Amino acid sequence: MPNLLFYKKGLWLCVCLFSAVYSAAQQRDSITYRELPNVEVVEKVRPSVMREGAPIQLLNQTTFKRLGLQDLSEAIKRFSGVTVKDYGGIGGLKTVSVRSLGAQHTAVSYDGVTITDAQSGQVDISRFTLDNVETISLSIGQADNIFQTARMHASAGALSITTQTPQFDKKDYYLEGQVKAGSFGMFNSSLRFERKLGKRYAASIHADGLRADGQYPYIFTNGNIVTDEKRKNSDIKSLRTELNLFANWDKQGTLRLKGYWFDSHRGLPGSVILYNDYHKERLRNRNSFVQGVYENRFNRRLTLKAQGKFDYSRTRYQDFHSKYPNGQQTDVYTQREYYASAALLYTPVTHLFVSIAEDAFINTLDATTPKCLFPERFTSLTALALQYKNARLTATGSLLGTFVTEMVETGEAADDRKRLSPAVSVSYKILSEQNLRIRASYKDIFRVPTFNDLYYDRIGNKDLDPEKATQYNLGLTWNGAFPMIKLDYLSLTVDGYYNRVDDKIVALPTLFIWKMMNMGKVDIKGIDANLSARFALPSEMFLQVDGSYTWQDAVDKTDKDSKIYNHQLPYTPVHTGNVSVSWENPWVNVSWLMTAVGDRYSLPQNIEANLIEGYIEQQLSFNHTFAFKQSSLRLQAEVVNLGNATYDVIRYYPMPRRSFRGSIKYIF
Repeated sequence: MPNLLFYKKGLWLCVCLFSAVYSAAQQRDSITYRELPNVEVVEKVRPSVMREGAPIQLLNQTTFKRLGLQDLSEAIKRFSGVTVKDYGGIGGLKTVSVRSLGAQHTAVSYDGVTITDAQSGQVDISRFTLDNVETISLSIGQADNIFQTARMHASAGALSITTQTPQFDKKDYYLEGQVKAGSFGMFNSSLRFERKLGKRYAASIHADGLRADGQYPYIFTNGNIVTDEKRKNSDIKSLRTELNLFANWDKQGTLRLKGYWFDSHRGLPGSVILYNDYHKERLRNRNSFVQGVYENRFNRRLTLKAQGKFDYSRTRYQDFHSKYPNGQQTDVYTQREYYASAALLYTPVTHLFVSIAEDAFINTLDATTPKCLFPERFTSLTALALQYKNARLTATGSLLGTFVTEMVETGEAADDRKRLSPAVSVSYKILSEQNLRIRASYKDIFRVPTFNDLYYDRIGNKDLDPEKATQYNLGLTWNGAFPMIKLDYLSLTVDGYYNRVDDKIVALPTLFIWKMMNMGKVDIKGIDANLSARFALPSEMFLQVDGSYTWQDAVDKTDKDSKIYNHQLPYTPVHTGNVSVSWENPWVNVSWLMTAVGDRYSLPQNIEANLIEGYIEQQLSFNHTFAFKQSSLRLQAEVVNLGNATYDVIRYYPMPRRSFRGSIKYIF
């Protein structure tokens, strides 16, 4: 207890330090300066996908509109090397795994601040909307952006979601309203309002509500018997709101505050099993957080970034059945997180950058379930990074130090964990006259066992070691243009990679019950390839073609005498790919999206009984924007699963067949 109290005090000391730095910045002597005329920043600084030392993929709002993307998970599926586990339906759980390392190895940040779930270790991306998102990016391994939190260094892959920042031109306000409707009772409405509050301040609010009955038809096959069924208990109602405050104090820095609230009530349809028509489980999620990001460039050499966050999450699970004493069982899980971070970026000489970041956070879990140990975890992360960058060469190295200690109210807590994790990446422009680059990266990283891994009733194992992952990547990138054939832009990237996972946490049977163990070893080899091309056509028309392909050989290497040795990991297809084609014209823009997933296995043993057949899913979208003097109206219609394919992403959780959606967006 004294140690934990000490670390709590340390965390609050970090918060106080952040406040002190901010106050000092505010109190500095004012300096007379002149504003440069006719200077306007119209774009945010975005990472260069082609010159990064490690793979990074990016989509922005322009791409969302061009492809007609309406959902965050739909956008993420356009990335290569990514697996989005989807349990079906509009409100189904959706998690992101990068290069078969598992969702627990993927960090998710929202406007620069990491989102976590200490209980399960994975983030459900279905609770975020695409309507107010400016960009999403996925980096794998050691990212070139060294000016980030230590927490972003502490992951094998990072999904970054950045929401819109107000941009005022002729008006001091911005208003956007949207209504979507579709099959299976889906109705979604959203409203975004931005307001300029003087010269230095602005505010925005975004709110959206979703409801759907989710009763989509599917085909159930049992041997020679094929029947048409309808999904039950798949309804959802959710409400999401965000409030943002922006401050720009020029030489005193910038501040962004965000308040977020999400509430959803949905049914859990369960797996489709023969002679089992029971579907009465319910799930209620409430999540809210408040976060702030302060940044100040003191001079040309030194920049400070500080963050703070409080996160509250409450999950209520209910099951209604006669087997329970009162006809129902209710379990409530409550998580809290207290987080603070500070980072410094220093440029001692031209082309050389040094950064140091310190993160400290506390996670707690309370539950109404029997034998809950009420764990409390303190984590300290320190990241030191060095980067050299010129026109042809970018070289980055970092070292992450991790310290984790835990306490429980009852029972025995896991031991403290300490570890150093290095990472290196290099990108080099081979030819001075051509945008051809070679890149290579290495990263050694690990994940701490989740609260469920350590303390879940009877199954948990407090003696678990962290799950370790080693990543290697070697790739080529090229981009250029061919004006003679009206090819405005062409880019190609190819990356080969090898990942090694040791001490993989798996559930294994013991004498009477299953138990979490460090027994797994996994080898992952793969290739990611991406292509993008844009053609200029007559009459102000454009044709955009994008495609990606992934080959993965992810096999178990735990025990040579085991039946699953050298077998492909569950839910890991050998081949996946996607293609998108969009035709922009003055009349009606058209886009076609195709996703292809090869055969997979639902269990570790690769036998016929565990086989899940591959599928091809297509989407067709039509949209047009009508522009008025100070407003615009955008209409969009979509056909989802154009080919009416029958498939499962997770076995026994059938996905919807062909469906339709339409949306109307008005901007004033």
